[in-house]
Amino acid sequence: MTEPVPAGYRPTENEPYMNPRQIAYFRQKLLDMRADLVREIERIDALVSDEGIREPDIGDQASAEFDRELNLLNRERTRQIVARVDRALNRIADDVYGYCEETGEPIGLKRLEAEPTAALSVEAQERQERARR
Repeated sequence: MTEPVPAGYRPTENEPYMNPRQIAYFRQKLLDMRADLVREIERIDALVSDEGIREPDIGDQASAEFDRELNLLNRERTRQIVARVDRALNRIADDVYGYCEETGEPIGLKRLEAEPTAALSVEAQERQERARR
């Protein structure tokens, strides 16, 4: 189904954009990223479940509650990143990965290497950010 990625392979501008090897490279990068994020969520879940123990000291209790809230926020942020990774994997399945959702133009290898979940070109992203201000 997908072409195997040779060890040490890095996409370059000297090959056709989003060829099967590049797609396989980014798919694997996204799958690895997703696995790391899921492990992080599991680690946070274990911490949060262990934090159910009440501290006898009010200062320790406040600190434990703060840590729990911080962990819950971190878990939510990590889940949002997993959702972005899943959307990128869906774009691969739909044969539209690497192309801007707004313009249809190539996002570019440098941007995808830095942010594999990118769905917009730099220009489209900047336009959206300016429009939000």
